[in-house]
Amino acid sequence: MKAQKPFFDKISTLKNLPTLPHILLKLFESCSQDSVDLVEIAAIVSKDPSLSAKILKLVNSAYFGLSQKVQEINQAVVLVGTSGIKNMAICACVYEAFPKPKKNGNFNLKMFWWHSLRCAFLSKSIASEMNADQSDEAFVSGLLHDIGKVVLWVNFNSAYEALLENGRDDGLPLVDGEARLGATHCEVAAWLLDRWNFKPMISDAVRYHHESPARIAQALPMTQIVCIANFLCQDTEPGMSQGLVLAQKILGLSSDECHAYIETSGQEAKEVADALGIDINVDEPTQKAIDEKDQRIQDTLVRDVRNASLLMGSLEGFLTTKDQNDILSVISDGLKILLDINRFLYFQLDAEKGVLYGYPKDREGRYTKNHGLAVSMGLDQCLLVKALLEKKPLDSFETAGLRPLTILDEQIIRLLDGQGIYCLPLIAHADAVGVLVLSLQKNDLPHLIENQKLLDLFIHKGALALRLDHLKQIQLQAIQAKRVEASSDLARRVVHEVNNPLGIIKNYLKILEIKLTGKDIALDEIGIISEEISRVADLLRKLTDFSTEKAPAQEKTDINALLMDIVMLTKESLLKHADVKLHTDLEKDLPPIIAEKAGLKQVFINLIKNASEAMEAGGNLFIRTRHLPPPISGQPVYGKKGSIGYVEIQFKDDGPGIPEDIKEKLFDPYVSSKEGEHSGLGLSIAYNIIKSLHGQIVCACIPNQGTIFKIELPVQGAFNRQK
Repeated sequence: MKAQKPFFDKISTLKNLPTLPHILLKLFESCSQDSVDLVEIAAIVSKDPSLSAKILKLVNSAYFGLSQKVQEINQAVVLVGTSGIKNMAICACVYEAFPKPKKNGNFNLKMFWWHSLRCAFLSKSIASEMNADQSDEAFVSGLLHDIGKVVLWVNFNSAYEALLENGRDDGLPLVDGEARLGATHCEVAAWLLDRWNFKPMISDAVRYHHESPARIAQALPMTQIVCIANFLCQDTEPGMSQGLVLAQKILGLSSDECHAYIETSGQEAKEVADALGIDINVDEPTQKAIDEKDQRIQDTLVRDVRNASLLMGSLEGFLTTKDQNDILSVISDGLKILLDINRFLYFQLDAEKGVLYGYPKDREGRYTKNHGLAVSMGLDQCLLVKALLEKKPLDSFETAGLRPLTILDEQIIRLLDGQGIYCLPLIAHADAVGVLVLSLQKNDLPHLIENQKLLDLFIHKGALALRLDHLKQIQLQAIQAKRVEASSDLARRVVHEVNNPLGIIKNYLKILEIKLTGKDIALDEIGIISEEISRVADLLRKLTDFSTEKAPAQEKTDINALLMDIVMLTKESLLKHADVKLHTDLEKDLPPIIAEKAGLKQVFINLIKNASEAMEAGGNLFIRTRHLPPPISGQPVYGKKGSIGYVEIQFKDDGPGIPEDIKEKLFDPYVSSKEGEHSGLGLSIAYNIIKSLHGQIVCACIPNQGTIFKIELPVQGAFNRQK
């Protein structure tokens, strides 16, 4: 062994021993599933010598520091875990998919795998008959017995290829030629397994499997089993005959028993080959190393790995997103890079309302909700709704061949300016998120279907990101409600405690006033003090107004008229003083709503006041109203009987925007971006007033471009639109 050390020093760390692309493709597909089945992964790994060696090497390394050596693939897979297996599979796929040392086909990797697998099953069958406790070790020994050939082929490619070519001509045993290189494949394999901390029984079985019959007769049973199994798996008559003789002489197995083991192991190996899509023609053992089907599989593997490389870059974008707009931007970029798709439309599902809301890109490049693209889930013949209900992609081309498209489908196709659409349901952990509608030309469809796995994986990650953002918003609302509740409780306690001494003071003032009546003392001053104490008590009571959800008065309210009154009221006192120019765009014939006028007036004044104070150097404030239609189905959106859409009120300023640290808790009580005596209650009170009216208020802030507050209030069908 010392004499061979210089030769072994030339051998690399052997991280990239080749594996059949059929196996790698199967492993790659299994590792790409949403939930990886380690039992399935172990079944694939255990059928390949190189992969088995790699994973066993890993678990027996110092990294794991196990007190006992692991020789079973199932146990090794569990120890390495899902992440480790995925990384190993991807690394192996990348190595196999991209250029390797030039090979002229003398070494047939497929037939090497076939012989190794048959030897593994045959060794296990014989060991089970003789000693059941060693059957798993016999399988590993048989699987790895020829792995030294792969090591020599990878590390000394040209010399080994020449050796294989010459061996066909001179008829000398392969091990003799290998010895002239520096070491036989048996010695190389044993050296490798020793380095990987395999049990001596396994490495010895590999080391001695080409020894003479006389020496094998004096070896341990495991070595004898692997040696005989190797002979019995030979495709030549001399090798098979020698194996039958050794089996009878050493193990006492008859020829019939041996043939039964050979047939059984061959069937087991063939079942594995069929499951992995590997064509093995047992009648032509000298078949070509690469046939047309093998080449197609190799090409598929190359495509999948390259796509995965592109995908990794696209998926990284999801890690840095802050909100839904960022996520949709990453999806847009990914579709362009991966599939050259430039136009799409995202529909978000509001499960509570049973509506899909479209989010087209606006002039500022942001994806914003458009009520004109609100589609009820009741339209189950529409492609995007049908795709979400059936949880599978649907395209307009195939559908049009089966039945006429709905008018809505045709309108979406024209909106996206394509020949057709491809509707992808967005599902995250069984939760429906929405639908992504891709714009397609008809000749793009085959390319899209060919890359369906890549698209599914990318879209699934996008769906997860969108779902997490939605959950984050729900959580923020819940936190906000808890903060309001906690602040309200604290405020009530403070008010209660302060009101007690204030009441006592007022009582003493009243007593003092009675005692001093008729005397020449300034009673007016006492009255003023009493009034001021009452005003303090009123101010304290207002501290809890932000948490009070008042039932809205059943009063018909004209939003445009209310806004014009407020504009007249605030134009002189607020806007002119701040040098803010007011612009109004109020939609005509805006339907009335049922609301509490005083509460809405308080909300609107607060928003105008905030905008004017934000623009210290002056600026513009735009107030806009419009009627938002209900979903296309005409069903109520907010679940309130008779609802016919919404009225939207926008307040947009071109001030500096809202700081990032304030945005997430903007509607919390006592939170303000202003300095001085501002209490930070205005927006919290506004939020609760709008909520009590079954509406919603949201804020969109674009850095250095201003702030937009949008209020949506449901319209009641009990009132007809104004004429």
